[in-house]
Amino acid sequence: MNPSLFISLDGPKGAGKTTLLEAVTAALRADKQKVIRLCERKSDPFRAETMALVNQLARNPSAELEWAVCQRFADSRSWISRHVLPEQPPNSIILIDRWYPSDAAFRHTVPFAEILQLNMERAVRVPDLHVGVVTAPDISWARATARSRGLGGTVIQKHAEHVACTEMFEQAVADQGWVLCRNEGTVEEATMQVVSEIYRVLR
Repeated sequence: MNPSLFISLDGPKGAGKTTLLEAVTAALRADKQKVIRLCERKSDPFRAETMALVNQLARNPSAELEWAVCQRFADSRSWISRHVLPEQPPNSIILIDRWYPSDAAFRHTVPFAEILQLNMERAVRVPDLHVGVVTAPDISWARATARSRGLGGTVIQKHAEHVACTEMFEQAVADQGWVLCRNEGTVEEATMQVVSEIYRVLR
């Protein structure tokens, strides 16, 4: 009996993570793999309190508030690591929509090295595969603003902010050695890349 494989997909808004997650899930299940889809937001029992703090940060930005937000997210991921992930079936592939790599895009004043240390100190589970999903900022901005729910961002409201968060995230992908999926072509191309990376880890 093998433990589950844990894979996170992170990136700026509008990069197509949800669509890609659905396509990767379908491709793996078609190949008789046992796939579990999770979402950090939906798995977090403390989300309301955390988002209240995020809203406060958006209204009154400060390094102290941003550090408090990072701590809240790390605490939530620690809880998910202890109470949600161990309950998933063995021999399964867990795909999660957002995990601590997303902080590399949305946090402005706290260096990602400190965020990473914060999560590790709380025994947040390290994914077996980190996939950073990106597009050129103009493409993801257009996609996000064209959605029925709009940008849906508390932290990111302006195009310049979105460009900056995309650049910060891509730099973190390079620095950390995560897999970069540039989702600007067809969803089939991006799906093939991610699925091949998953099978590489499985082997």
